[in-house]
Amino acid sequence: MGTRSAGLEETAKRLSSGTRRWVGRHADYLGSPAAHAELPTTPRVKALLQLALLCRFWGRVAPADVDLLAPAAVVDRTWRRADFPRLLTADPRYARQFQLMYAALAPAGTVPDAHHGVPARLEADGFLAPRRKSPYLHLETRFYADLAGVGHRLASYRELYACSLLARASTLRVAELDVCEITHTVFHLSEFGFRDPGLTDDERKRAVRVVESLTEHCVRQGAWDFTAKLVLAQYCLGADPLRTPSGAAGIRMLADALSPDGAIPGRSVTERAAPSATPVAFFRSAYQSTLGTALAMLIVTGGRSGGLPPADASAMSGASAMGSVR
Repeated sequence: MGTRSAGLEETAKRLSSGTRRWVGRHADYLGSPAAHAELPTTPRVKALLQLALLCRFWGRVAPADVDLLAPAAVVDRTWRRADFPRLLTADPRYARQFQLMYAALAPAGTVPDAHHGVPARLEADGFLAPRRKSPYLHLETRFYADLAGVGHRLASYRELYACSLLARASTLRVAELDVCEITHTVFHLSEFGFRDPGLTDDERKRAVRVVESLTEHCVRQGAWDFTAKLVLAQYCLGADPLRTPSGAAGIRMLADALSPDGAIPGRSVTERAAPSATPVAFFRSAYQSTLGTALAMLIVTGGRSGGLPPADASAMSGASAMGSVR
């Protein structure tokens, strides 16, 4: 395994600080009357839940960061709002997932009455039981139920890994793989890099090879949003994306895409916000990829916690030298 380049470390830190500053400067918009008028309800709710997830890990990695103050305040105010629980159910397709995330991501000290009834309602309607869930939804539900500290009858992480796309991904072509499903499986198994994902050495090596190949593919495609997820997934699996060829290429690509104000200006090269985009259109184009990059680089540059050992160099030998506010 190669050594870290000092220049690449500085690039990663610049990418991390730039995207965090952009999120910090724009977080207030999400909770504003203007956002209420200009953004559809469900994408706005999803964006606020994503912001809460970022703040949870931001607070663990860099609790004294002044750029955290504004986004954390937005999350705190949102969770105290009496109308927010109603907004979670605006789209029945996502209502139960959003309600569980709402309970799981509540900031410390914000426990309004609306929180207390969520787990009981979800248990009563069977959402916290296996009940015809896809493996991916089952795993996501397990992750947020555990984060919320609620009882459930869901399968173990080991069982959920065994029936996941990640478990069989090494037998499939890269083009057949769903990047979001692969990366979020890794995130949920590893709590975004804060615990061992519970894989055997061979399983972890196979997973690293898959994620490396996907990273290479997404770098070639100029897929900024996916590349940020995959760089973080490498880290969560015990690799160091500042040392892997695909991770380094992904970080450099994201840094090259960074706008002067710290945004990743779209999901990909082909979905970049137009120069003539209005501020609202630019925000909708840039928010998810910028927040995802901020989360990835915050954790990658924040130092490994929890003692997960780096993946063995042989895990890299099979690889050559990788949701939106709409």
